[in-house]
Amino acid sequence: MGDRTVQKRKYIVEKAKSVFGKNGYRAVTMKDIVDVCEISRGGLYLYFASTKALFEAVLEEEHARRAAVLEAVMEKGTTPGEQLLLYLDEQKKTILKKKDNLTAATYEYLFENNFTAKNNPVKKQFDEEAAVLAHLIAEGVAQEWMDCEDAAEAARNILYTLEGLKVSARAVGMTAERVDREIAYIMGTLGMVVK
Repeated sequence: MGDRTVQKRKYIVEKAKSVFGKNGYRAVTMKDIVDVCEISRGGLYLYFASTKALFEAVLEEEHARRAAVLEAVMEKGTTPGEQLLLYLDEQKKTILKKKDNLTAATYEYLFENNFTAKNNPVKKQFDEEAAVLAHLIAEGVAQEWMDCEDAAEAARNILYTLEGLKVSARAVGMTAERVDREIAYIMGTLGMVVK
């Protein structure tokens, strides 16, 4: 792909993300994307064959962004505990984000497409993120910053908690103080105190 093609595709994905974030998955049509991107229908179909393909590109982009955040946090030269806290702080921003929040759209996409465990792109992303978090926790235990008997299980539980907070934020609302208490609880389960 040429540089211009890559930029155009990225532009479409970014615009689509805000449409999906605002309207959910089921309600979005290719016409909605054409309108927001101000391109022709044929121009859009050069890049994406359907709203499903476009949403999957949005999910991939969001996963790459989250992976980059996690990688950046781990490269800061800080302790594993500080790294986990930085990661959780980034997740807090996502939980409290009102605009362009993909939580509802992602669940609509999953329920509509009836994925198996093997071909579920969201599960794949979850598993990859859990593996990175498990490594971070294992490092924390090895360096005696954290106390945990099963780093992989702890990582999955952290991700389940974060996902529950995202859903709760959309369904019933969530305050920053509530998220801070949950983060403090997560850190406490690893033997760390958040001040």
